Amino acid sequence: MRIQYLRIAYSPYTTKKPPFFQCNFCGASYRKFVPEYPGPDIAPAINDNHVIAGFGDNVYCPRCLSRNRERLLRAVLGTHLSVAGKQVLHFSPEKHLYKFITAAAAVTTVDLTPGFYCNIDSSVCYADATNLPFANNSFDILIANHVLEHIPEDEKAMKEMYRVLCNNGVAILQVPYSETLPTTIEEPFINDPARQAALYGQKDHVRIYSKTDYIQRLRHAGFHVTPLSPETLAPFRIYAIQENECVFLCHKQ
Repeated sequence: MRIQYLRIAYSPYTTKKPPFFQCNFCGASYRKFVPEYPGPDIAPAINDNHVIAGFGDNVYCPRCLSRNRERLLRAVLGTHLSVAGKQVLHFSPEKHLYKFITAAAAVTTVDLTPGFYCNIDSSVCYADATNLPFANNSFDILIANHVLEHIPEDEKAMKEMYRVLCNNGVAILQVPYSETLPTTIEEPFINDPARQAALYGQKDHVRIYSKTDYIQRLRHAGFHVTPLSPETLAPFRIYAIQENECVFLCHKQ
């Protein structure tokens, strides 16, 4: 209801006078996008650990409701990495990002609970990220946008992602992370939603990654990791992305 109200309250500006934001999915321009802030049950975990997790003043597009993390990857896929003609494996597919990718690429979508994705015009296949049902070197591009923080055996999943990726392929593996934590805080096999929300900022998360440790885990799985810094991504701020988030490009070489 809050999002619906704000969607009505905000009106697009026909004359684009800075500062304004533009959705790179639907093309609408607004002075502000719809905010989303952590609730009182998760705010301490997010704020005390300085977690970059997608919350902020401009999260949802008021017209199409795309999220900032979708718009960020849409911008990267349009500039730093092309999906045209590629075989793409998309974990837990987001509606708008999925639609953009399928216009140019052959996409396989997977999730541990495929029935959740009733808004995707595709059959999402069941797959356990730690034991993927695909042959070695099957995909040119792999996208897992805020997935690994849910998986108890995340390093096993990273190795599986590396295995199914083609040589010279690229994975975009985004997660919530902290630049101030000296090491990842986690309890991989926790099964207590209230405690998970309090510890990690979401009831189905099992960790908060330290940025340094996250990159080390990816490298241990075999990836060559090229983080795109917030400064590199600054031209995309017009799309109301989270300004301090980096993008992890993970190459199989």
